[in-house]
Amino acid sequence: MESVHDTVMRATKPLVWLPACHRHLDLSDPGSYSVLADRYASAVTAVGLQPVSFPMAQADDVPALLSLVDGVLLTGSPSNVDASRFGGQALATDLLDPRRDALTMALVPAAIASGTPLFGVCRGMQEMNVALGGSLHQRVDEVPGLMNHREPDDEDPAVQFALAHQVRLAPGSVFARWADGATARVNSLHGQGVRRLAPGLSAEAHAPDGLIEGVRATGAQTFAIGVQWHPEWHHAAYPFYERSFQDFAQACTQHRLGRGRN
Repeated sequence: MESVHDTVMRATKPLVWLPACHRHLDLSDPGSYSVLADRYASAVTAVGLQPVSFPMAQADDVPALLSLVDGVLLTGSPSNVDASRFGGQALATDLLDPRRDALTMALVPAAIASGTPLFGVCRGMQEMNVALGGSLHQRVDEVPGLMNHREPDDEDPAVQFALAHQVRLAPGSVFARWADGATARVNSLHGQGVRRLAPGLSAEAHAPDGLIEGVRATGAQTFAIGVQWHPEWHHAAYPFYERSFQDFAQACTQHRLGRGRN
């Protein structure tokens, strides 16, 4: 007899785990909040996926929770990966999220090892790099020879998420296929950036200053991609962004079917 769990899983869309961020939102409330920007959930929903979150998940929970989902999307966030994770020291100005760090450092290698599709966006790509043994520039804008990759100091999201610079795409890469060419224009809203590329990652998109902006996990069985830009922002209006989500959705669907779910 089919279990209730199996019945539910068979009836739903492919499930994508979006780990929450954790921060204080209300100064009168001593507790913290688990938050997720709607634009990420909206983007995966638009390509036929069902976003889910496990707000209290810890590293020890990763294997069991991965067995319930068909993909993982690591979202961007105002917070930075704690520099102590790659042998540095956090800056006094850093907004940190130790609960998310602890979870994603375990989640990245587990997703790759299990063949679960993985898509890292902005901080999510940085988490991929650090979790696999790489390091980050803590302030890209203070590194000689590198551009200021932060968003404009403007409250209008349309200005902050506007196309900011070009990226060079590796010939034959999935990035080049999404762009239907050797370059694409992307937005730019990040302070940290890849310094030392992790073993097992291939750099396949670069900003004009040489900063790594797109990576692929070379040993992954399926989609395992990180991007420094934000493809979730009005993705349907930009074919380069939209194709990345479509490929991710296809990988999640195939992963689900490969485990006997339909």
